[in-house]
Amino acid sequence: MLAVGTAVIGSLQFGYNTGVINAPQSIIESFYNETWTGRFSEPISHTTLTALWSLSVAIFSVGGMIGSFSVGIIADRCGRRNSMLMANVLAFIAAVFMGFSKLAASFEMLIIGRFIVGLYSGLCTSFVPMYIEEISPTSLRGALGTLHQLGVVVGILMAQIFGIESIMGSASLWPLLLGFTVLPAALQCCLLPVCPESPRYLLINCNEESKARSILVKLRGSDEVSDDMQEMKEESQQMMRERKVTIPELFRSPVYRQPILVAIVLQLSQQLSGINAVFYYSTGIFERAGVAQPVYATIGAGVVNTVFTVVSLFVVERVGRRPLHLTGLMGMAVSAVFLTVAMALLDQLSWMSYVSMAAIFSFVAFFEVGPGPIPWFIVSELFSQGPRPAAVAVAGFCNWSANFLVGMCFQYVEQLCGPYVFIIFAALLLSFFVFTYFKVPETKGRTFDEISAGFRQSAGQGADKYSAPEEFNTLRGDDPDL
Repeated sequence: MLAVGTAVIGSLQFGYNTGVINAPQSIIESFYNETWTGRFSEPISHTTLTALWSLSVAIFSVGGMIGSFSVGIIADRCGRRNSMLMANVLAFIAAVFMGFSKLAASFEMLIIGRFIVGLYSGLCTSFVPMYIEEISPTSLRGALGTLHQLGVVVGILMAQIFGIESIMGSASLWPLLLGFTVLPAALQCCLLPVCPESPRYLLINCNEESKARSILVKLRGSDEVSDDMQEMKEESQQMMRERKVTIPELFRSPVYRQPILVAIVLQLSQQLSGINAVFYYSTGIFERAGVAQPVYATIGAGVVNTVFTVVSLFVVERVGRRPLHLTGLMGMAVSAVFLTVAMALLDQLSWMSYVSMAAIFSFVAFFEVGPGPIPWFIVSELFSQGPRPAAVAVAGFCNWSANFLVGMCFQYVEQLCGPYVFIIFAALLLSFFVFTYFKVPETKGRTFDEISAGFRQSAGQGADKYSAPEEFNTLRGDDPDL
């Protein structure tokens, strides 16, 4: 729990820096205007202000894309734990840029800081799930993997609470709000040195069997670690029969083509689900519903976010990844339809505002049941040690790219479609549901090598259109325990 809890501080940082920029938007825009006026002796134009603000928000995702794509090289060369430790240098640099931007009267410093903290967050969203997956026992892999998403939503909730004007969302304290990221980074730097390196990395990548065994004994709290050691040795032997897997090889090799496709689509199902759009709409809907302080209602949505992540944590090992993801996707699709109807009729029927609120809470709850946590950790389960860093890098890059796409395009699509924009998300969610049903395997209770073997078997049979029923089940991922 010490090792996992320390790693999840990186997840919290990602969530915090995702949400922290929203609450003080008007105050930071005033800072931009004051800085511009001080330099050029005239107020900033609305077009320039909008462009600067959009850049301040979107540059975070650009940094995330670059950071996530660098994971494979760093994780293999430096190890999982040391990679997380070194990444905190970026958090300290970003905190300095953002925290002192007002004092220096430089909005450029804030934008640069957002880019650097995006780099850091991109690394964290890949390092943390990878590390947790590799140190967790098979029986708890899903539950502990869900803690990454729990860290993310707790970070978002912290940003929403700290962003209240009476706490740190004021004109004088917003630099501290942005620079707060230095404290979790310092805490993680103190704790990581006493956490173990991934035993899987030590054995398979570094060939340090005795060190891997001693760390496993410490992690499991028992001398009986022969099963774990045997599993890792088998995976190591399998790797010796394979060439080193690069990112292009993931797409060229039929063995990896299906799992990397599954990994990419799962990441897209998270970001193209419409969750960011719902949070974008929530404050306005709460205002029209007559809520006196809509910011607190938005925080309430953040609490729902957190509670249902905890629910997913306790049920993921009982129910399985696939059923939870399917349930979440279908629930979100239905909620999106109800939200569309309610928003379309909001002017005619005042009570539809409460249906809108219920649809928002339902949408958020179903997101955290499946599409929120599962794509982050299932990618590490789909690949063995060799291709895992490259696969995690590709999946993370696709996640951040989709995040950037939604952030840049949603406001224009919303202006074009109005409340019916959520019908687009409902259609996307249904298409992801169909893909998950037919292509995503169940990974609950299966070792990494068993999962990889299933994909290898499917790849070997891909040219045979007369596959036997049991082979089709392997492709679909049906689990006899379900």
